[in-house]
Amino acid sequence: MPADAEALKRLVGEAAAELVENDMVVGLGTGSTANCLIDSLGERVRNGLRFIGIPTSKRSEERARALGITIEGFDRHDRIDLCIDGADEIARGSLHLVKGLGGALLREKIVAAASDRMVVVADESKLVDHLGTHAPVPVEISSFGWESTVRQLAQLGARPTPRRDRDGVLFVTDGGNMIVDCAFAPIEDPPTLEASIRAIVGVFECGLFISRAECALVAGPDGVVRIDRG
Repeated sequence: MPADAEALKRLVGEAAAELVENDMVVGLGTGSTANCLIDSLGERVRNGLRFIGIPTSKRSEERARALGITIEGFDRHDRIDLCIDGADEIARGSLHLVKGLGGALLREKIVAAASDRMVVVADESKLVDHLGTHAPVPVEISSFGWESTVRQLAQLGARPTPRRDRDGVLFVTDGGNMIVDCAFAPIEDPPTLEASIRAIVGVFECGLFISRAECALVAGPDGVVRIDRG
């Protein structure tokens, strides 16, 4: 079985694409693993699969359209049958997630919340015992008064860093917002922390996804393993 990171992403993307059935409405995630999913779905579309995609970012939308995947929006669909997305960290047992390093966390959470089922796809390096072990928690905030919002995030125990692009300019999401990457010590109580972050005025959403994923498809050297939420 492949062991390098890109090969594992392709492997789990192919496995997740097999979950999509004709006439489904599918939430299409954002990020490198989600790209592999979209590529695999594009191949299935060429072989006759019919489904509607609702993407979580402009990047995913452009990739899906280029592969012949039909894209629609919430103006046409009240609910999503299945959302498939990657994660930056996956907590063993609970399947609580950290997401948003790809810069699309608000749209990702909107799509996840509108979905009947969410399946997260990743390689085994994303599994952790406690969220916050390796990845910061991205928080999407208003650009107005962002300095005040950052100070309030620090009061929760975070080490907040406003995200910047390669040129050093403050990163802007598809929705025109900022992202602050908040490093915490390993998080003992993710649901309480999520509620505390979201209670701050100026915060639109945070990258803690609590009890959203039904299961995880995780790729390792021995293949893809399904992990159900405990």
